[in-house]
This record gives sequence, structure tokens and C-alpha cells, in this order.
Amino acid sequence: MKNMLPKVWRPDLTALFPVNPSISSGPALAWWIAVLYLCLITVRSLIHMLAPDGGAQSIATIDLSVAGGANIIAIFGQWGAIQLLLAVLLWVLLLRYRGLVPLVLLVFILEPPLRALAGHLKPVVTEGVAPGEALNWVMVPILVAVFLLSLCPAQRQSTSEDS
Repeated sequence: MKNMLPKVWRPDLTALFPVNPSISSGPALAWWIAVLYLCLITVRSLIHMLAPDGGAQSIATIDLSVAGGANIIAIFGQWGAIQLLLAVLLWVLLLRYRGLVPLVLLVFILEPPLRALAGHLKPVVTEGVAPGEALNWVMVPILVAVFLLSLCPAQRQSTSEDS
């Protein structure tokens, strides 16, 4: 595939907010990785919305036999709805405005630490470690690398000397 990797391995922060967001100057590999990660986010949101327990007990290992267990399930379902809304918005950005891939990746990077902060301020008692919690700290460094990759031009910029 053409332009899968950068031609210049130097991140350009101006790519975060491009003049024309419908045109991507970054490598296609960053877009493909963002699409794969967004597929996971979309599936996660649908599980929270549609699973009988919202994934609270079956995935996050939260004891639902406590008083208010039904409320925990309801909150997980509502959380899934918000996640799905965010996923749809990010799908629009990735599919229609490919120049905003770095911005989408930045959102992916910021979400886990913000959820961790919320979890620190309002801890959740679980019987085990949820897969999302365990994988977040693996994914964040990978997403940072892909973010930096997305800021590197996939095409050499033409200069007056090239003419």
C-alpha cells in the first residue's frame, strides 16, 4: 500500500489541527490502527449497552448481588450509550475527516488516564481485574507511538527547490 509509513520521521504538531481536515498527510498505518482500536471501543460500548449485566459482573467482576446491583447494571448501560455516541462521532472523523487522525488518537490516549483518575477519586470494588483496566496500560504507550507516527508526513512537502 502506498504511504503506509512516513517519508519524514519527524512529528509535526501542526498536523493535529490541519487546515483541510478531509485530507490526511499522515501515514495510512496510523489510520488503520485507529480504525482497529475504534472497532474495539465500539464493541465495548455495545457490550455495556446490550449485555444483560452490562458487562459489570461478567467482565468487570463487580459483585452485583449487593444492594443497588440493578443500579450498577443501569449505570453500565448508560455508560455504554455515551461510549457509543463518542464512537459514532469518532467514526465520522476517521471516515470523513482523515486529516483528524492525530486528534482521534489523542482522544484514545486521554481516555484511559481520565478514567483511572475517576476511579482513583471514586474507587470501584471488584473481585478481579477487568480486562480493560489491565490492557489500558499496554495500549496507552502503543497509542502514543501511533499518535507520534500520525504526525509524521507520509509525503515529502514540496518546496520551491523541487520546482
